[in-house]
Amino acid sequence: MIDFTTITACGECCVGCEKKIKCICPGCIEAEGRVPEWAGSGICKVYACCKEHNAQFCGLCDEFPCDNLPQMISWNPNIVEHLTKLRDEYKTANRRSERLFIHNG
Repeated sequence: MIDFTTITACGECCVGCEKKIKCICPGCIEAEGRVPEWAGSGICKVYACCKEHNAQFCGLCDEFPCDNLPQMISWNPNIVEHLTKLRDEYKTANRRSERLFIHNG
């Protein structure tokens, strides 16, 4: 099961990232989108967009998939599929949690 608290705006997980392990990068979540890769622009565009749309990650945005996604996350040609899978897993996990709460509540 995925720990969704570790999923970044673009659907990545920084937990095992070599840059984070070596303290080169603090991680997108911890740095609120202000990581070394985006130093020139100030903040990660994906992070900023998710905050603007009140979504933890792109797949949870009401506008997903939007026309901006392929340009913003150009390093992953399968980004829509990846984020769709994450979204579906997130929703499944939340339904399980709700059932447990109702059952135990």
